[in-house]
Amino acid sequence: MKTLKITIVLLAIVSLGFGQTSAFKVKVVGKGTPVLFLPGFTTPGSIWEETVDHLTSKNEAHLISYAGFNGNQPIPMPWYDTIKKELITYIKTKNLTNVKIIGHSMGGNLATDLAAALPDTITSMIIVDPIPCMRELMMPGVPESNIQYESPYNKQILAMEEAQFKQTATMMAQNMTNKKEKVNTLIHWIMEADRKTYVYGYTDLLKLDLRKVLDKVTAKTLILGASFPTVEIAKSNYEKQYATLANKTIEMASDSKHFIMFDQPEWFYAQVNAFLTNE
Repeated sequence: MKTLKITIVLLAIVSLGFGQTSAFKVKVVGKGTPVLFLPGFTTPGSIWEETVDHLTSKNEAHLISYAGFNGNQPIPMPWYDTIKKELITYIKTKNLTNVKIIGHSMGGNLATDLAAALPDTITSMIIVDPIPCMRELMMPGVPESNIQYESPYNKQILAMEEAQFKQTATMMAQNMTNKKEKVNTLIHWIMEADRKTYVYGYTDLLKLDLRKVLDKVTAKTLILGASFPTVEIAKSNYEKQYATLANKTIEMASDSKHFIMFDQPEWFYAQVNAFLTNE
């Protein structure tokens, strides 16, 4: 009877473990050197499929999609930190070594965080238009402690009806790419996001200040920056915010907004392949 009770308890624990929603989903494509592809906020992992198709080296691509976006089940807050911790566990559990990361926007932030946490495992990364502390650009001088989930702005976004929220999404999308045919794609990704994940997850990003961990990163890093609003302003922001990142190269895409892979695809693929080939 005692053995039966122990078995039932163990089964219950296992069931609870499997019942938990993962912070991300993974699609693995190809064989070779492991490369983690981390998308930006609201963006599906499938955005990287064209990049994978254009790679000239043999890689095992791990395409990541986040909880709360693209039909994936949401998770409790804190959202960003949970994703980061589960990605670290994923890398360790899979025994991945000599890992490379390609991350766009928030995915670039995650790449930086992972490289700081696993300096012996993450050997190189390409980060596409990420800013270590976007709060400093958007709200200069505002401390992290002032950024809270329960804020008037967040309540306003959560209460918006679909039509009003779509207007907001449309304005955001138009500022993220020069390709008019891609604007509706970006709007769709925003609109299908779990609203609480969208609001509170973005709050997590505003609290981030990865300048604190840049000195822990040893990975060879290629930063690909968009030229919006101007090349001079954008490059100056990168140079200031990544000042303490040692092993880096900054390349700026011409005539490009946030989604460089949309606006300058051939330049983007050439940069990625040259970097991976010279590793």
